[in-house]
Amino acid sequence: MSGALFHREALAGADSETAGPLYLQLARHVRKLIADGALQVEQALPAERELAERFGVSRVTVRKALQELVDEGLLQQRARAGTYVSRGVHVVQALSALTGFTEDMRSRGLEPSSHWLRRGTATATPDEAMALGLQPGEMVSRLHRVRLVDGTPIAIEHATIAARFLPDPDSVRGSLYERLRVLGHGPHRALQRLSAIVLDAEQSKILQVPPGTPALSIERRSFLKDGRPLELMRSQYRGDAYDVIVELNLNEAKG
Repeated sequence: MSGALFHREALAGADSETAGPLYLQLARHVRKLIADGALQVEQALPAERELAERFGVSRVTVRKALQELVDEGLLQQRARAGTYVSRGVHVVQALSALTGFTEDMRSRGLEPSSHWLRRGTATATPDEAMALGLQPGEMVSRLHRVRLVDGTPIAIEHATIAARFLPDPDSVRGSLYERLRVLGHGPHRALQRLSAIVLDAEQSKILQVPPGTPALSIERRSFLKDGRPLELMRSQYRGDAYDVIVELNLNEAKG
C-alpha cells in the first residue's frame, strides 16, 4: 500500500475545495480511494493509531471517519483483525424522510443509475385501481427497472402512476420524483410496508445473486399534498446490499 494514499498532504489536496469537520474530510478521502480503485475489496486499512499519525489528527477523528464509512457499508470492522474494504455496495436507508432512490443515493455520494426492463401505459388492473383510487378503465403509466449503485444492481423497482399525472413514462430519464415535480405532481407523503422475502430465479438473475437469496420487499404508496394517491411502488432490494434504519422516540404519556 502506498504511504501517499494515507498522508496529511493527500487529505488536504483531496479536500482543498471542501469545508467541513476533519472526520468528514478523512471519510471523503477514503471514500474516493475506494471509488477510484486505489483501495481494493478486502484490502486492510492501517491501524487507527497509524492513520492518526499520518494525517496529524486525533484517534477520535479517525474513529469517527471510519464509523461513517462502516455505516455506509464501504468498510467492515472485524474483531481483533482491523478494518477492511467491504465486499461490495451496501446502502443504509434511514426511514425519516420521503426521498426518491436517485436523490437518496446522490446525497450519500453514490452514483445511481437504472436499467429499464419495460415501461408504457395500459389500463389499470383492479389492484392498481384500488391502490390509486382510480375509476374502472383509467389508464396508468408503468415503469419497471433495475436500480444500480456505482454500477451494482441492488433493486428491482416497479412503479405505477395514474396517466393523468404522468402521461408519458418515456419522459422519465433518471429520478421519477424529479419528473413528477416538474409536472406539478410532486409526492408529499407516503406509506411504506416492508417484508422479508427470498428472490425467485428471475429476480436473482436480474440482481446477479444466487436463487433464494434473502431480500427486502418494499411497497410504497405516495400521495399528493391534497391527499390524492399518486404512486404505487413495489421493489425488491438485495438483502446483502440494503439495510433499513428507523429512528424511534419515546412518547411519554403526560398526566
